[in-house]
Amino acid sequence: MQAIIAMLRGVNVGGHNPISMQALRAFCGTLELRDAQTYVQSGNVVFRSKERNLRALTKRFEDAFEKAFGFRAPLVLRTAGEMQTVIANNPFAMRKEIEPGKLHAIFLTEELSPEAQKQLEAVKVGPEEIESGAREVYVYYPTGMGKSKLPPLLDRILKKAGTARNWNSVTALLEMADKLEGSPG
Repeated sequence: MQAIIAMLRGVNVGGHNPISMQALRAFCGTLELRDAQTYVQSGNVVFRSKERNLRALTKRFEDAFEKAFGFRAPLVLRTAGEMQTVIANNPFAMRKEIEPGKLHAIFLTEELSPEAQKQLEAVKVGPEEIESGAREVYVYYPTGMGKSKLPPLLDRILKKAGTARNWNSVTALLEMADKLEGSPG
């Protein structure tokens, strides 16, 4: 069974769409997702699955989640190998001044269109730096994300379901997935 990293968008954000991580782990068990482990309170879960078709798993998860919890939360899945690639492709990796808590990866469900990539390259609203990949966008918020005017603009440009995680979360989720893949079961 492969380890899969699941990231829900809009869970436990600003008091909206509350869900306990214990309930999320239990929910994964109802879908026959094994050894579910959560990370922080924002809808991150790592589990094992025999399912190889991540699109099918995403749809099954989102549909069952909505039925179980009463709201739809877009889901982004990455295998451990895909998350290793995200980390390896970090365009900010060689810059020592980058603070991991201020670097975010936006995980998209589909590849960026050429039009969206051009729009991202043209964005200048503050000190933020944006670098795009095929299914991830890397954003550095040197003064923090909370004060930035960039997130709503990114949502309009990207027009795709996705979710952002700071670099500390990205690396922690990969570490969890690697441990899960290396354990028996």
